[in-house]
Amino acid sequence: MTSQAIEPIAITSLAEEAFSKLVQLITSGAYSPGQRLSESELARQLGISRGPLREALGRLEGRLVTRTPRIGIRVIDFRPEEVSQLFLVREALEGMAARLASENMTTGEIEHLRALLEEHGRQPDISAGQAYHQGVGDDDFHFATIKGARCEHLEKLLLDQVYYHLRLHRLRASAQPGRAQAAFAEHREILAALVTRNPDAAEGCMRRHIRNARLNALSSLAGSARDSREERWHA
Repeated sequence: MTSQAIEPIAITSLAEEAFSKLVQLITSGAYSPGQRLSESELARQLGISRGPLREALGRLEGRLVTRTPRIGIRVIDFRPEEVSQLFLVREALEGMAARLASENMTTGEIEHLRALLEEHGRQPDISAGQAYHQGVGDDDFHFATIKGARCEHLEKLLLDQVYYHLRLHRLRASAQPGRAQAAFAEHREILAALVTRNPDAAEGCMRRHIRNARLNALSSLAGSARDSREERWHA
């Protein structure tokens, strides 16, 4: 019997797990925008060596972290005008994605979205108006809708970088008073348009949803800046 070479997967697997864990930590607000990340401390907390950690951090550069010579790695921090531009790009691209999804999603994919929103609706934080938690990949309403558009160029534009920037702002912004319930209701409106296969309604609902998210994110940033100034004043 001819022996078959087996590719080692341990490092790649660890790097993938570290990548997913770091995305979860950063987008959940465990680290503040602009906060410096210590490789040694992260490796210790995750229980891995620096090799797979550096691979994971390399994948996150430009998405959720930035690397500066002689300073190191920090959580990415956007100025308000950059956040506004990000959401304007999202509004145009995801509006088109929703339009295409209304035409191209399978019945099974739409049913998955329906089940996903039913699961979201059971979140105590939404009914309490505290936050709107979403999963990653297909367990994220926006991710699943973009995939359903069946457009590789839109996927690349939205899911390679913009998606991570979105996750960075989404949870914090959803904690604004009333936003969690409003965002959930807007997702249901988008789903209704997808169910009826109405491209104009799907694009319009998605654009309106992201426009509201932009205004809310900017309000959240302004509030954070105000709180920071007040803390310095009272320090």
